[in-house]
Amino acid sequence: MKTTVLAALLAGACALAQAEPAPRLYLTTETSAPYSMRDGDRVTGIGTDMVREIMARSGVAYSIDLLPWKRAYTAALERKDACVYSTTRTPEREPHFKWIGPIGEAEWVLMGRADRHFAVHSLDDARAYRVGTYNGDARDQFLRARGFTVDPAPNDMINPRKLMMDRIDLWAASIRRDSLTLDRLGYTGKLVPVFVFNRIRVYLACNRAVPDALVARMNGALDAMERDGTARTIVHKYDDWGVPPK
Repeated sequence: MKTTVLAALLAGACALAQAEPAPRLYLTTETSAPYSMRDGDRVTGIGTDMVREIMARSGVAYSIDLLPWKRAYTAALERKDACVYSTTRTPEREPHFKWIGPIGEAEWVLMGRADRHFAVHSLDDARAYRVGTYNGDARDQFLRARGFTVDPAPNDMINPRKLMMDRIDLWAASIRRDSLTLDRLGYTGKLVPVFVFNRIRVYLACNRAVPDALVARMNGALDAMERDGTARTIVHKYDDWGVPPK
């Protein structure tokens, strides 16, 4: 009898645990079009739409804050309910987060002015130039770790202007393949790729306190999005984002 009662209590406890709703998540990101950007009062973009769909399929309540990158990243490190996207997964960052993804991919490209000639055939060749970075992001950390002296900016979109003003020689940019972002910003024919120095994937990176079961559920939702074509549809939704209106 006692065994039956104990078994019933354990079964009830398990059912209650399974029925508990997922915690509300605080999601942070930066302005990095077309991955994340503000459209009126709403945050949109490829990464944002991917994350919103993951949350919907996982049954997770959430809010999204658009912040400077260092604040967005620090929030996910310090808040037990927080995740940050679109985050490059590096060996240094690996132990600090639980990872959902990848939700996108990009190339790290040294960009330069089209009216200048650059003899850059390897990353080491770029040491002869002033390289502009985005303070605190993965490219900035990557170059610093390799001994580069960089010129960091608090906002990545300052770097194209610094290039045009000759304040830096090269900009360490992260650009989605076939992206028209620079065209939309008015740099067509003014800035050109000089050297691709890395190809990366980006993720939703969650605080280590986010439950493993929830992380697995979110990764499962993303897998389903890949299988049923939703992820591809989201990416292609922004194919014409950078095309100026006619």
